[in-house]
Amino acid sequence: VQLVESGGGLVQPGGSLSLSCVASLFTFSNYRMSWYRQAPGKERELVATISSRSDTTDYADSVKGRFTISRYNAKKTVYLQMNSLKPEDTAVYFCKGSWLAKEYWGQGTQVTVSS
Repeated sequence: VQLVESGGGLVQPGGSLSLSCVASLFTFSNYRMSWYRQAPGKERELVATISSRSDTTDYADSVKGRFTISRYNAKKTVYLQMNSLKPEDTAVYFCKGSWLAKEYWGQGTQVTVSS
C-alpha cells in the first residue's frame, strides 16, 4: 500500500498550485481521502476531506473558498487545487486514505508560499 504526493513547490502569494496523490490501494474507491498539512513547529491539521464517491467534501475554515478537493477513482488519485495562496499556507502537505480501521499516509510534499 502506497500513497505518493506530488505537485508541491514554491509559489508567490496569490498564486495557485495543484497537488496530486496517487494510491496503490486496490480498493481505493472504498476509502475516504483527505489532505492534511503540517507547518514547522505546529501540529498536523486537516485541510480537506472527500468521501469515497465524492458525495461530500469538507474544508478547514482557513481554506474554504480557496482550496478544492476532488478525486478520480478510476485513476486512484485525489487532488487538491489551491488558489489564492497565502504565506500561512506554507507547510508539508500529506494525503491520507481511511476506511474502517485502516489508515494510510503519504510521505508529504512541501508547499512554500513566499515572494
